[in-house]
Amino acid sequence: MSVLSIQNLTKQYGSITAVNQLSLNIEKGQILGLLGPNGSGKTTTLGMVLGIIKPTAGQYTWFDNEYGEKARMHIGTLLETPNFYPYMSARKNLEIVAHIKKDYAPNIDELLELVNLKERKESKFRTFSLGMKQRLAIAGALVGDPDVLIFDEPTNGLDPEGIAEVRETIIKIADRGKTILMASHILDEVEKICTHVAIIKRGKMLASGTVGAILTSDKLIEIGSDKMDQLKELLAAVPNIKKMEEVKDHLIITLPEDGIGATELNRLIFEKGLILNRLLERKRSLESEFLEITKKG
Repeated sequence: MSVLSIQNLTKQYGSITAVNQLSLNIEKGQILGLLGPNGSGKTTTLGMVLGIIKPTAGQYTWFDNEYGEKARMHIGTLLETPNFYPYMSARKNLEIVAHIKKDYAPNIDELLELVNLKERKESKFRTFSLGMKQRLAIAGALVGDPDVLIFDEPTNGLDPEGIAEVRETIIKIADRGKTILMASHILDEVEKICTHVAIIKRGKMLASGTVGAILTSDKLIEIGSDKMDQLKELLAAVPNIKKMEEVKDHLIITLPEDGIGATELNRLIFEKGLILNRLLERKRSLESEFLEITKKG
């Protein structure tokens, strides 16, 4: 089932094109990371598909029009800084959210347990850390049991512990079969959480697909020596090197998956009389792919 279908969505503000003919399809159960630098059009895109911002052109469809004009009732959102009554408890704030959403039988305790706040359910919102506030906002988005959750930069401004807690919460929600659309510029988090990714820059779609499809199978090898000029000469004779980049005191070379490995490379260079002081083989990360894609876009 197609949860969200976007066709050529465009938003212009005078001479500025914030979103430019963006097309995307999200299927049920996917966790899609909408990736892009700040100002790339992520928030504008979310605003349009939620009916908050009127598109200049293009269209979008929720749930194959199954719910008609009531589609918004099946979507939970967290778009900005959590906004609750500071003098009220976590439980009372969620009860107010349930009243607004007309959910007359909310399972508040279950939601608070899901976001790891059950022990603080009677604590006032103003006593919460930023990470706890963010997790309470996620619980608020879950009130009414929506089919889809939309998060805009859910870990923005959090410390490492807060980021980890929000990440674990989102993974637990996904394990319940929810479809999640998450806009972010933190690539490491998207790589750890998402099944799919869409990369945009200046409002244009540059790449989309599964995280595995976006990540190439190329190997990256960090290699260094006290004699860098001699090392470069030796590497120039190695077959199938796609790219060689100098970074501070070492080189990063890109090789195909079936190309020479670190062990064989070390042996080859040693036989030529050169000793390495650095040798590390790793897979390409989403960050490296993102930088490569956005550099071209």
